[in-house]
Amino acid sequence: MKRSFNWNSPITCAISFPCRTWRLVPLTLCLVSYLMIGCAPPSQIPSYFETFERTPTERIPIKTVLVHDQRIAYLDIGTGPPVILIHGFGGSMWQWEHQQHALSQHFRILTLDLPGSGLSDKPDIEYLPDQMLDFCIGFMDALQIEKATVVGNSMGAGLAIGMTLTHPTRVDKLVLISGLPSHVIAKLTSRSFRQALESRAPTWLVSFGNWLFGGLVTESVLKEIVHNHNLLTPAVMERSNQNRRRPGIVKPIMAVRNALPSWETDFAPHLSTITHPTMIIWGEYDRVFPMAVGEELHQRIRGSQFVRIPNAGHMPQWERPDLVNRSLIAYIQPSP
Repeated sequence: MKRSFNWNSPITCAISFPCRTWRLVPLTLCLVSYLMIGCAPPSQIPSYFETFERTPTERIPIKTVLVHDQRIAYLDIGTGPPVILIHGFGGSMWQWEHQQHALSQHFRILTLDLPGSGLSDKPDIEYLPDQMLDFCIGFMDALQIEKATVVGNSMGAGLAIGMTLTHPTRVDKLVLISGLPSHVIAKLTSRSFRQALESRAPTWLVSFGNWLFGGLVTESVLKEIVHNHNLLTPAVMERSNQNRRRPGIVKPIMAVRNALPSWETDFAPHLSTITHPTMIIWGEYDRVFPMAVGEELHQRIRGSQFVRIPNAGHMPQWERPDLVNRSLIAYIQPSP
């Protein structure tokens, strides 16, 4: 049965120009500027997805499919049991660049940009949770995928949990990477994320702040999310800044972040009812949700496995793909 949702709570922020303008910067970018993605005008989609993982650069064709009359960009590589990779809040398929080659040797890997994100269309909708879940199921239907292992990072893990709770027959196994717990605000240790989720500002002001100040804080926000700062090369920084400048990206992000109240009322209380095989992966130095939060989530989902990734932050699949990929392959691989 489909749940009823209401994600229309107001966005809150107290900002005045010019003396408190700096507070607008983390509001605008805290969940945007870490996106590890390339850039293209909204009407154009590049032919290939290029990763930084391999030399020479690996090029994977970018495909599109219409889901509810919206163009969804995705990658489809490999054969075998289907595995769907879901990015986090404001993220994109590039968060999974280091999974494409390794996982596609064993599975059919489908990596999509959610509506309102990355290279996919950014429709003028409310981005309610039932809409986002309908897009995910519609994506599976369009590609004739009856059932798949669903892997989500950060708030993408929340969407994966939502799919498991509302469409249990469509999910085989569940993998949650660095998210999503109950009582999110109380457990956040990231000041930037907290400001973004608790702040109020009109879209035009956030957009203006993003244009005016965005480049100033991209590096600092990335350093909060990524533990190993040596990985934040000029190319990665430029890719993040390109996405930050993508037209139409601010409004969907502001809409999606209003999902938090409904997460707390409609999903978080039911974490203990999940009976699907579940693996939880957490970065040892996650500065968004500390390790204790992941361990608590592990206790809530009975029978789940917990994998601690050393020397990694909030995106361990990007920082330590060697360890994460090994865990994913061993867990998802069908038993002989």
